[in-house]
Parts: sequence; C-alpha cells; structure tokens
Amino acid sequence: MSGGRVSVEPHSRFQNVPLTLPSGLHWDIGRLFSEIGGALRDVGSREGNLISVGVDSWGADYGLFHRGRLLGLPFTYRDPRALRGLEATHRRIDAATLYRHNGLEPLPFNSLYQLSEDDEQGVLDLADLFLPIPDLMGYWLTSVASTEPTIASTTGLLNAATQTWDPAVMNRAGIPGRILPPLQKTGDSLARVSPQVQSAFGLPATTRVIKVASHDTAAAAVAAPLDERNSAYLSCGTWALIGVEISEPITSDAARSAGFTNEAGLDGRTLLQKNLMGLGLINDLVKENPDKELAPLLEQAASVVLRPDQLIDPSDPLFLRPGRASLAIIEWFARRERPVPAGYPALIRCVLESLAQAFAEAIRHLEVISERSIPAIHIVGGGAQNTLLCQATADRSGKTVIAGPVEASVIGNVLIQARSLGMIDGDNEDLRNVVRASFRRQRFRPR
Repeated sequence: MSGGRVSVEPHSRFQNVPLTLPSGLHWDIGRLFSEIGGALRDVGSREGNLISVGVDSWGADYGLFHRGRLLGLPFTYRDPRALRGLEATHRRIDAATLYRHNGLEPLPFNSLYQLSEDDEQGVLDLADLFLPIPDLMGYWLTSVASTEPTIASTTGLLNAATQTWDPAVMNRAGIPGRILPPLQKTGDSLARVSPQVQSAFGLPATTRVIKVASHDTAAAAVAAPLDERNSAYLSCGTWALIGVEISEPITSDAARSAGFTNEAGLDGRTLLQKNLMGLGLINDLVKENPDKELAPLLEQAASVVLRPDQLIDPSDPLFLRPGRASLAIIEWFARRERPVPAGYPALIRCVLESLAQAFAEAIRHLEVISERSIPAIHIVGGGAQNTLLCQATADRSGKTVIAGPVEASVIGNVLIQARSLGMIDGDNEDLRNVVRASFRRQRFRPR
C-alpha cells in the first residue's frame, strides 16, 4: 500500500488436482496446505516480516473434524454424492421454504446437501466441527476455528437476511448445530499463526491470519471497480458468477425461479448473483489440444463463423462430469441432432459465444428481479484477459463491458487485510477507489 494505491505480485502457483479414490472425488488437501506453507516460507525469507495472511477459496466444500483431527479427505463439488443429499433434504424442507431462509439456488454441491449425505453415512455422528475450505486452512495455520459470513453463506445454513446461522434450517434438515464454528465479522483477526506453523514454515510469531472475504467471489466483488452506478460484476474464472451488489437479499419466487442466489458480501451487503459455467470448459479443451496453448487457439477461433444453432447451454449438468470436454460437447449436440462445430478453434468459439449468451440472459433477468437498469458489466478474473469473450459479452448483452483487474480475488483479499491492519480506511466504495487508482481497465462497447 502506497499513496492510495495497492500493488500485488504473484509469488507461487500450483495445481489443484483432485484425487479420484474408491470413495469418490476428493480435495488433495494435505498437498495444498503443504504448497501454501512452502510459499509462505519463501515469501517470508524473501520479504522479511510477514505481517498477515488471508485465505479465500471456492465455496461449498468443507472438512469435518473430531477432536482436531480431519475425518477423511474433503469431497470436491464435482463428486455426484450430493445429488442424493439434495433429494433427502427437500423431503424434509421444500425448496421454496428453504430459499426464503437461505436465498440460495439449490445447486447439488451446496454444503447443506453434502452434509445431508454425510448424515446418511453416519459421519456427522462422529464430527464435532465443520469448516469450509478457507476456514480449514485458517484452522491449520492458527489452531483456532471460526468462519465469516461470505463463505458461510455458500453452505445453505446461513440466514440470508440476518447473516447468522439459521436454526430453523438446521432443525428441519437434521444438521446438528454443535458442529458449526463461531461467526466472526469479515475483516476480523482470527489469531496469530501457531507455534507449530511458525517452526514448520519459518514465520514470525507476529504473523496474523485475517478473516478476509474468504469466498473467492466475494473477494473478487470487492475488487470489481463498478465505475458506473448499478453496474454488474462478472467474476469469471473456472466458474462465472454474475450479479449485482444490493443492500438486502431478494428471495422472491421470481428470483428463485430464475436461479439466482443471495450470498453475503463485504460489510453486510448481499451479492445477488447467478452461478454459471466459466472458463473451465475452455481450460479442459486446451488441455486436450496437442499444442496445449490457448493463445493460438483464440487467434484461430476469432475467425470462426458459427451457425445460430451451434451454441450450447453451459449450465447443462453434462458439462460437470469429469472427462474430456470435447466429448461432452459432441454428446450435447448429438442429443439434439445439431451439427457439431468442427475442430478445436470452432469448439473454443462455440463455448465462448455460449458463455456470452448465458451472461447476457442473466443480465436481463437481473434487471427485472432487482428492478434496476444495468449500464455496464465489469469482468474481473481470468476472463478479463479474454478479449474474444469480453467483446462477445458486450455484443450479446448490449452493455458496455469493462475488463479488469485480473487477480480480483487476490486484490480484494489483500485490501481487506490492509483495512484490518489500519493501512487504509473506509467502506467498500473506498476500497474500490483504491482499485480504480491502481489498475488499468479495458472497455468493450457492443457492436
């Protein structure tokens, strides 16, 4: 932080490769923590006094503990077990009632449905602590367990209006409240790193873990500049979350029918958003391609002309299945007896245009449900670098698209740490002023 600006520097990146075991698809959580520890050790040795750490991650997934010990590897959201939990939960509490409480679209991987399956398997009888993934990492860093509203709101157990644990949902769904961690405010200090972590990773005893907006989408929304009033944000990485920031949740039947979810944002705000497939399909297609390089594929894709019927529905569950993305796309078209785009550049163009169409439709629904006109879409995350996607989104939505910054979750995470430590003051708008002063953005106007 310097002169009202923030700078960030990527230090370490590592793969998050799930483990396929006889029990299902799991996070390789021990390796991830080891990678984080090694990165902290390197940063500490290079930069000297490491003041603080903030952890954000994908929502919904979690670990269960008994007396401080992890009860098995956490499942990933791609494991199909949660479908059984969704059906069991809705037999106890209907979807409409549940939505009025938690404001969440009933996606199969919501923690509530995963926990229902854990209960069926008897795991909750053993557990005494439930921790979402970023809180699990914080627990291992400090030996202190807690959570905060942004990640807790992805569980389905948080009341959307009060942003506190909802006993009515827990009672109806059969989830024991004793396993839920205490809720802190976003930006609170969790604790100093534990003596064991200090020794293992060479960190000073003064290093603190801050409870940032630990749901990566909420962290990204903090760093979405929203230059124009009532603009939408689009956090586009493997997944895409498109929405608007509002003061109170909207849990109407119209919002539920349109598949919108209400999740907690910074300082008590609500993020009314839609979960959509993002660049995950693109990443998978690139991995399949012999060259394994995105740039030349995008250059070739720019000259591809698609037929009007050569778009897919990126939200189809078919595209959540592990396996080759190209085969899933071919199957999608075959089921509808439509021509398949030929070759990897055409498949890339098909996915990008389909994503842009999905974003445009979500914006139209958002305007109706939120009763506001949305003048612009701010794309942050990896999608902000994809000019083909940005222009297609502008063209299909009829809105100005403003792209950047790219590392939005990181920036939002760091800004909340800085505010917690007294380096900057103010509300979310003040933090966005720092972003506006610090990072260039690119505009795409509809053609």
